[in-house]
Amino acid sequence: MSEEEQKPETAPREHPRDPLHGVTLETIVRTLQERYGWEEMGRRIRVRCFLENPSIKSSLTFLRKTPWAREKVEGWYLWDLRRAKQGG
Repeated sequence: MSEEEQKPETAPREHPRDPLHGVTLETIVRTLQERYGWEEMGRRIRVRCFLENPSIKSSLTFLRKTPWAREKVEGWYLWDLRRAKQGG
């Protein structure tokens, strides 16, 4: 093994520019719920956890097990972030 291969990597790897990095699913759901309410969330993303007896806990349980629904919620959150940054 050459000397160069034996050197430990000194610079930490940077995370890609992911706007969701460090944002929990709970933060996303709470933010959308506070801004739009359960009724609007259920209208935009037709899932039972938003429509029938909605709660943060039931929503998190469902979204963690259902990738397509989680992607929709995260996409909506990102859209909302961009809109807020543009002053809209």
